Amino acid sequence: VLTDDNFATIVNAIKEGRTVYDNLRKAILFILPTNGGEALVMLGAILLGFEHFPLTPVQILWVNMITAATLALAFEPPERGIMRRPPRDPGEPVLSRLFLWRILFVSVILVIGTFGLFVWQLENGAGIAYARTVAVNTLVVFEIFYLFNSRFILEPVLNRHGLFGNRYVLLAVGLLVIFQLGFTYIPTMQSLFGTAALDLETWAVILLVASSVLWLVELEKVAVTNGLKR
Repeated sequence: VLTDDNFATIVNAIKEGRTVYDNLRKAILFILPTNGGEALVMLGAILLGFEHFPLTPVQILWVNMITAATLALAFEPPERGIMRRPPRDPGEPVLSRLFLWRILFVSVILVIGTFGLFVWQLENGAGIAYARTVAVNTLVVFEIFYLFNSRFILEPVLNRHGLFGNRYVLLAVGLLVIFQLGFTYIPTMQSLFGTAALDLETWAVILLVASSVLWLVELEKVAVTNGLKR
């Protein structure tokens, strides 16, 4: 206002501030469940007395590097109706009850899917390298689908704007796919990370299981939104 003598600057500044705050919350809502899922997968293997862990330390490092895809959420455009919201309480914690619930909910989905496919591979006679490759790829594909969920905290993403409205998310997903294919099939990467080439049938199962987080979180959003309206 002091520099351009235009009170519309106040409105634009508020809109920008709300967008930045929203995007910080979305990044947190993406990082914590995915990290929680990794931790619970390892904890589950310990509690169940597994001889081999689903992920090796170097594979965990790889997955943590891959979660840098959350940076794409920093470029999220303002959500619809952002300026019609009432001012937020300055004392409101970032980790609200909704956030804590979502973190737990998504972490459990990731654990069940990743650990389940790891055990399924071992029980069907797969080698430990193959089973671990399935576990890592399942976890990363889970994160790819959940990245779309994280674009909106409560609004649905199963529409054109939700799926294609942020080109940086699409770019991040494309890079993740390329990296995971290299992680799985390039001989040097196989030697470094202890991975094995997967067949198409296994990829189909991974996609089917990992996509569950997209549908389940969207259903959870509907339930939460309906609960808030009552």
